[in-house]
Amino acid sequence: MATMENVIVLVNRIQRACTVLGDHGGDGAAASLPALWEALPSVAVVGGQSSGKSSVLESIVGRDFLPRGSGIVTRRPLVLQLHKTEVGEQEYAEFLHAPRRRFTDFALVRMEIEDETDRLTGRSKQISPVPIHLSIYSPNVVNLTLIDLPGLTKVATEGQPESIAQDIENMVRLYVEKPNCIILAISPANQDIATSDAIKLARDVDPSGERTFGVLTKLDLMDKGTDALDVLEGRAYKLQHPWVGIVNRSQADINRNVDMIIAREKEQEFFHSSPEYAHLASRMGSEYLAKLLSQQLEAVIRARIPSITSLINKTIDELESEMDHLGRPIGSDAGAQLYLVLELCRAFDKIFKEHLDGRRPGGDRIYWVFDNQLPAALRKLPFDRHLSLPNVKRIVSQADGYQPHLIAPEQGYRRLIESGLSYFRGPAEASVDAVHNVLKELVRKSIGETEELRRFPTLQAELAAACNKALESFRQEGRKTTVRLVDMESAYLTVDFFRKLPQEVDRAGTGYPVDNAGTGPSTPVDRYSDAHFRRIASNVSSYIGMVSDTLKNTIPKAVVHCQVREAKRSLLNYFYIQVGSKDAKQLALLLDEDPALMGRRQQCFKRLELYKSARDEIDAVSWSR
Repeated sequence: MATMENVIVLVNRIQRACTVLGDHGGDGAAASLPALWEALPSVAVVGGQSSGKSSVLESIVGRDFLPRGSGIVTRRPLVLQLHKTEVGEQEYAEFLHAPRRRFTDFALVRMEIEDETDRLTGRSKQISPVPIHLSIYSPNVVNLTLIDLPGLTKVATEGQPESIAQDIENMVRLYVEKPNCIILAISPANQDIATSDAIKLARDVDPSGERTFGVLTKLDLMDKGTDALDVLEGRAYKLQHPWVGIVNRSQADINRNVDMIIAREKEQEFFHSSPEYAHLASRMGSEYLAKLLSQQLEAVIRARIPSITSLINKTIDELESEMDHLGRPIGSDAGAQLYLVLELCRAFDKIFKEHLDGRRPGGDRIYWVFDNQLPAALRKLPFDRHLSLPNVKRIVSQADGYQPHLIAPEQGYRRLIESGLSYFRGPAEASVDAVHNVLKELVRKSIGETEELRRFPTLQAELAAACNKALESFRQEGRKTTVRLVDMESAYLTVDFFRKLPQEVDRAGTGYPVDNAGTGPSTPVDRYSDAHFRRIASNVSSYIGMVSDTLKNTIPKAVVHCQVREAKRSLLNYFYIQVGSKDAKQLALLLDEDPALMGRRQQCFKRLELYKSARDEIDAVSWSR
């Protein structure tokens, strides 16, 4: 188990995982995802062109390994992780993009940095926010991570876009504005500190100077009779941390490949032998700078570990929740795909039934059809016109033919009733159609509410089509049944209803109506008078009213039996037959997802993998000292 003795190694591993899984603090495609990189303490090296930035890094490492040249040499961030090894062990370097290859020749390291930069940016001198990860293992370094950023510039050179200066500044700001970033601001001593690009940027993002370490290079190149004490002693520009002076190798030393260890010794000799800087010699030079940064980085990491741990756990929960919402990856074999389709169907069917049974809203609209729409439709039927005196006279007279009826016009009654009952077909079919539309809407709503289905637009469309086809067959059956109920009422009239009506003649057969008390004859009524036809209309109206009350109860029963109950019982039967006949290729097409959703899931999956890896790394550390 690792100890907290060196938490920098821990952060190194997490940073490497971040880069592998697409989290590198840039503004790439996964910028909408939570970034762990931003929470990790780091040291960003910032400086203008020709400020000596590369020389400082090489002095800290003790090796020549960085590209050199005119113009913008660093065109991608370089995450430089230094690992201290035992004395006598061989120095070597490894790139994250080439993990199986060890570089012991540091000239090849320089070439690999150039080649890997060109791989993303080409040779057009463009820049990219995607970092290169380089780890150096050496007994001559301290455990430290530095991020070398492109040098700040003011003018675009040939082959660069006019926006290059602003593009570089924006990239650098992405790193240094993070509150966990330690800024290593490098400025040349032979230029006015007030014009330093690094100091200007550091002042913008860290006005208190709490996160900024100032480094002054090229002290040996200052004009004779001048020195940089005002800066190094904090009078020209004060920071919370003391300035560190660096003496870079001369170009002649670089050309002669002077050993870096010898160069470090010459640097210390410069400070100790200089009358101006001797009193500061103990805190000058690249070795001191490396130790100072290592201590500071370790202190910041220790202070931030609790908040980083909290962030990791919180983000894992959020990503797990989003993955549940987006759905897990689909199996590649037909069996797994068929199982998934059936699971999705079951989830949809459950929600659909919940709407019908009242656990979700919508099913009550079916009751509204029966309780409001059907009675209102029955009340609007044109029976006043149908049973008007002229219409009754016409139908009864036509029913008699050449022989007028003797006592009761039975054929007239039958024709009036049968033609009147035919009006009930309209409300019956309308009830069927209304419930059909409610069921279709509940299917649409249930598909939308089945979260797992949102991943598969093709499956949604086919499921909806199959459900609508099933509902259409239920509607046809509902129509047949409800119309049959109406026809049944026409086919056989209720005889007892008419037997209980008051008779038009007395029991003695006198041909005169009996009065209400049944005590004797009243004024004779002409069977062909208006009163006679009004009595017929009244009797028919009473019978139709009785039938209307019956149908108001039986039509809902038929609709529920043929449509609602069947929808609950066998809505997906037709779809199951379709799915069961599909081969692996057809199932894969059925589960074809929205490309944007697939991309988002892949991003979330990688980011979740990163956070879990970071959690495991932190859990593996013993926090006791």
